[in-house]
Amino acid sequence: MRLTRARLLGLALLGGLVPMISTATQAQEANWPTRPIRVIVPFGAGGTTDLVARLVGQEVSKALGQPLVMENRVGAGGNIGSDACAKATPDGYTLCMGTISSHAINASVYPKIPFDNLRDFAPIALLGSQPNLLVVANSVPAKTLPELIALMKAQPGQFNFGSSGVGTSTHLAGELLLQMTGTQAVHVPYRSSGAIMTDVLSGILPMTFDNFSSAWPHAREGRMRAIAVGSPERAPQAPDVPTVAETLPGFVSISWHGLFAPAATPRPIVERLNREVRAALQTADIKARYNELGITPADYTPEAFADFVAAETKRWGDVARRANIRAE
Repeated sequence: MRLTRARLLGLALLGGLVPMISTATQAQEANWPTRPIRVIVPFGAGGTTDLVARLVGQEVSKALGQPLVMENRVGAGGNIGSDACAKATPDGYTLCMGTISSHAINASVYPKIPFDNLRDFAPIALLGSQPNLLVVANSVPAKTLPELIALMKAQPGQFNFGSSGVGTSTHLAGELLLQMTGTQAVHVPYRSSGAIMTDVLSGILPMTFDNFSSAWPHAREGRMRAIAVGSPERAPQAPDVPTVAETLPGFVSISWHGLFAPAATPRPIVERLNREVRAALQTADIKARYNELGITPADYTPEAFADFVAAETKRWGDVARRANIRAE
C-alpha cells in the first residue's frame, strides 16, 4: 500500500509526539504529589480501619508534603467505598483502605460484587494486622479450647456464636472453628463489636471471635474469659493465652488493614507510597499506638502484599463456600 506525503508527515509527527507525551507523564509522576490525596475508608469513622488510616496517614502526609484526606464511604461490607476507589482516576490522588473483609472475603460471599478485588486494585502496603480473639462468657464452664470443643460436641447446636456481621472475619473465624472441629453452633450477626461485647458480658451470648483490641480489655479485667488467639504466635499483650493452632494446627484468623490504589496507578507512585508507609510504621509513635491496640506492623513490598491478598482471598473463599455463606 502506498503512503501519501500527508500520511507520511502525520506518522512522523505522531512519532515525535509519543516521546513527548511519555516525557510529560514521567515529569508529572516525578513531581507527584502536588495537591491533597483522598483516602477512601470504606468503613465508619472511629473503627479500627479508620483509626489505622489516620495514624499512618499523618506520618505519610509529612513525608509527601501533602495532606491525606480521609473520606468515610460506608455500606455493603466495604463494597461501596472500595468500588469508588476501583473506578477512580488512577493518578495517585485517590487511594483506599482495604481489609480482610473488603479485599478478600467479600469476593466469595457477595453474589454481585461490583469490582474484582485482585484485578481492579494496585496493592500498596500492608499497614498492620491483629488476631481475632476467641472469648466466652464467664458463665460458660469451659476454660480451655479443648474443654470448649468437648462441651460443644456434648451439646450439638445448643451454642450460639456472635460476629460483627455476615461475611466478616469474625464470622469466618467461627465457621472455620466449626469446620475444623466437626461441631455445630448457630451464628448470630451483630451490627457492632460493642453490641457483641455487651451480650457476652451479660451471658446472653456464650462465645464469639472478635478483634483483639475490642475483646482483650474485657478479658484482661476478668469480665469474660479469653480462650485462644487466632494468630500463628501468642499475642505479646497476652502471653498466657494460647493460640487456636496449639489445639487445631493450621488455624489462623487475623484481621488486617492495607492501602490500595486503582489498578492502573503508575508504578513509581505505588513504590513511593510503599516506601513512605513502611517508614511510617517504624516510627516510635505508631509502634507505641499499635502496641496499645494489639496491632502488629508489617513490612511488605507491593508484590508481597499482592501475594498475601491473593492467598487470603483463596483461603477464606474456601471457608465461605464450605459454609455456604451469602451476604446481601
